[in-house]
Amino acid sequence: MISPPDKRQALVIGAGLSGSAVAHSLAMRGWSVTVLDQASGVGAGASGLPAGLAAPHVSPDDNVLSRITRAGVQATLQRAQALLHSGTDWALTGVLEHNLAGKRRLPANASDHHSAPATAAQLAAAGLPPDSPALWHAQAGWIRPRQLVAAQLQTPGVQVQWGQQVQGIEQRGEHWAVTDAKGQTLGEGPLLVVASAFDSLALLRPLPNFAVPLNPLRGQVSFGHLTDLSEDQRQLLPPFPVNGHGSFISGVPTPEGLPGWFIGATFERNCEQAPVRAEDHTANQVRLATLLPALGETMAGQFDPERVQGWAGLRCTLPNRLPAVGPIDPERLPGLWLSAGMGARGITLAVLCGELLAAWLSQEPLPLPDVLAKHLAAERFAS
Repeated sequence: MISPPDKRQALVIGAGLSGSAVAHSLAMRGWSVTVLDQASGVGAGASGLPAGLAAPHVSPDDNVLSRITRAGVQATLQRAQALLHSGTDWALTGVLEHNLAGKRRLPANASDHHSAPATAAQLAAAGLPPDSPALWHAQAGWIRPRQLVAAQLQTPGVQVQWGQQVQGIEQRGEHWAVTDAKGQTLGEGPLLVVASAFDSLALLRPLPNFAVPLNPLRGQVSFGHLTDLSEDQRQLLPPFPVNGHGSFISGVPTPEGLPGWFIGATFERNCEQAPVRAEDHTANQVRLATLLPALGETMAGQFDPERVQGWAGLRCTLPNRLPAVGPIDPERLPGLWLSAGMGARGITLAVLCGELLAAWLSQEPLPLPDVLAKHLAAERFAS
């Protein structure tokens, strides 16, 4: 049984997708939440991704990851509908999944999962041959993560302190303290939630019996403006996102505000830096040509160095592709909680993980069945 603190006061390290989701979920339950982040404002880390998808994972046996992502998509779309502007911040478009590897087959009982084999009309709209293996996810769409983060941080009861260079955490009686490089206290409270993606590892590693194996995952997205495309190129753009070997999204505002197209992201493991690289634009060009061959061929020139733009960031992964949420070790480290390891599914999973963490603390019904929640529990790594 999880014992919540007597005072509903929380410190959250990290103001990205995970940290902002935790802060929102706690504040909506009456908590006073202080969020600390080293950046100067919203979207400096992986949550600065210009556009991404909330879409489910599917598997023939409807495995744990599939069921959790389905719950995650539902939670994210509900949050987006409540906080964001449809059409500019997010859209429930549906997502076509081009089943390139042949692994994304639906289970036999998928009729209630909002996923189905793609129709001939949907394949034609994407410019794919009628015999292309593909799925259609009706409950899915695109989101601009930075807008979601900003909206969650504006929840009454949430205070954000930017420019906070957190270097250490320590137990002080029944409280946790957060300190900077000089040992000065940046914040203190009965509950500390570490939600700073891969940076969480440096804070947690000095703790006794810490064993959450967080790993960095660098990803780069290539994008450009629709106004730079010819009329023939624009005619080939699918009216909905296409997922598969990476994802292609169009019609979503770029950071400059103009409607754009986006392809990515790359996957580079064990890389702790996130520069934009020319070779990754080339990799994304190949990715588009594989995902949508006709469009990829006609858009090849858009990847020229003077035209293409890029964004790169670090995600944080765990070996079984499932996040770590909740108390790390409630017996030896009471009051220290974690929400990290979303990998490339931060948009799909962060809101669900924030709700799960808040539900545990509030001792209320969980947002997904216990049999699934246990697969996300951070204490599964406790030695």
